[in-house]
Amino acid sequence: MSRSPSFSVKPELASEVDEKSLLQWVVAFCIIRFDLEQGQLIEECYPPGSLTQSEELEVSFSSFPDSVSQNHNRSSIHDCIFFFRIKRHNAPDSLNIKPSEIVERHDERLKRGGEQKSVVILSHSPYTSVFRPLLQIMGPLYFDIGNKALNYIAAYVSKWPVPVPGQQVELPIGNASLKVNLPPSHSLPSDNGFFEDSASSLAPLLPSNLSIPQGLFHDSDLFGTFRGLLMQLWKLWELLLVGEPILIIAPTPPQCCEAVAGLVSLVAPLLFSVDFRPYFTIHDPEFAKLNSLQEGSSFPPMILGVTNLFFLKALRNMPHIVSVGSPMSNSSRFTVGSKGLPGGIPGQNEGFSIQHLSFRKFTPANFLNAVKLRRDGPLCLMTEHKEAVWTNYAAVTKPDTSILNRLIDAGLSPRVEESMSVVNNDILRRHFLELTTNFLAPFGPYFRANTPSEASSPFADPPPLPSFNAEEFLTSLSARGPGKFLQKRMRSNWMDLYRRFLNGHNFLPWFQRKRAVAEQEQYKLWRQARVKTNIHQLIRTMSELEIVDSFNAIERHLQGEMQASPF
Repeated sequence: MSRSPSFSVKPELASEVDEKSLLQWVVAFCIIRFDLEQGQLIEECYPPGSLTQSEELEVSFSSFPDSVSQNHNRSSIHDCIFFFRIKRHNAPDSLNIKPSEIVERHDERLKRGGEQKSVVILSHSPYTSVFRPLLQIMGPLYFDIGNKALNYIAAYVSKWPVPVPGQQVELPIGNASLKVNLPPSHSLPSDNGFFEDSASSLAPLLPSNLSIPQGLFHDSDLFGTFRGLLMQLWKLWELLLVGEPILIIAPTPPQCCEAVAGLVSLVAPLLFSVDFRPYFTIHDPEFAKLNSLQEGSSFPPMILGVTNLFFLKALRNMPHIVSVGSPMSNSSRFTVGSKGLPGGIPGQNEGFSIQHLSFRKFTPANFLNAVKLRRDGPLCLMTEHKEAVWTNYAAVTKPDTSILNRLIDAGLSPRVEESMSVVNNDILRRHFLELTTNFLAPFGPYFRANTPSEASSPFADPPPLPSFNAEEFLTSLSARGPGKFLQKRMRSNWMDLYRRFLNGHNFLPWFQRKRAVAEQEQYKLWRQARVKTNIHQLIRTMSELEIVDSFNAIERHLQGEMQASPF
């Protein structure tokens, strides 16, 4: 594993790390080594003291695969990149995103004939589009020059501008530059410290420019990961929308976290409030709680990505289980080999063929294989890995075959396949963005800011936003229908999906965030109207009582402005 000769660093930067600025992007950089006798050990953590002892232990356990999932050639060096989330203790942010690069170096002088190390970037923010390429630079640099690499990278990162959600940024690193799109603020958890203060997302409107990300993990390989389960994406979209617990099984950590990221990206632009763990291990403190759930108890809303098949037995009551990926894949940015949908045409595993999709709705082979998979259950993965979905959930939304027919068959060429995946991802992401946007559209009136009318005084308090009552909303929605876009894509029981959404884990945080943004926008509109008002002209039209009321209102607004001012 060698560093590109075009990449260079400036050693004098090592003493110029601004830790406060660094924290805007990164909490810490860690180097973790697997010791044969002591297990996972943190060799280096920069800046020092960034983590508590319990956090160090949790990070070290999560930085290596939970089980052997990759075949290694003893004469080569293998690496993979994945990311995970853990809870922080006694910190304002509840969860951290941690991209990790594992490198295995073979050395016959060592007991196991080699060593495993993990290079980890810890961050408050889910900026995987930034940290993945940064890790691809930092990992080789560390193995070239050692711990000094952490100081060098930290120095560059501390000089980056403040992250602005939803914007494209260019971040210099050495003589290279990372040009990336950051996810929008409306998709970030509130504990990230960002609050959306624009009206850009007050009403659910489909954006014309999809190069601007509309949610988390906009760069995930949705098509490559779920190409064997494309017909199931609409069912999975509903499960995510209503906040159901889902267990993702994959052969390797990179495939696992890519699958979780792809699912989370499906519901953009909705604020996804369900706890998701791109890579979850038996060492996570949450595992003991989940494992102790009594028979018949409901799982908390969460998405768990795992490679350890022990979870199939430990969490056997998980209501929805998805198996993705191929055991043969071994890359940091993998492309899943197609096995076809469960029940696909026997022997047709040499390439993905769109033409087969139309025949997978119902065939004798489909039916028999589906019955066999359902009968065997997810425990069949203990003997052979298969791509499948196990759930009793009956979806309301029908798979859109017109979208599936637009997907491009990449054939057998890896280079062509990578290019076609980009096109296919755009097709799928635009469709599900449009689907989610139309689903959320009926809530638009509850986020509509009011402007002062000509007959009213801008110094009066603005009227409250329309109050929301779930039963009244459902009654009104049932009377007027879901709209043309959803009507032809959903079955007659489409109201059930709205009921589940209202009772699910995603609705209230999303609704409250949107209301807060709308109220903030309304405050701005009324403040602008007050600034533009000719007070002398307005007074001429007022009665004495109205003048007194306006004076009191102006005084109240001025006091509010003074209290809010930092000066």
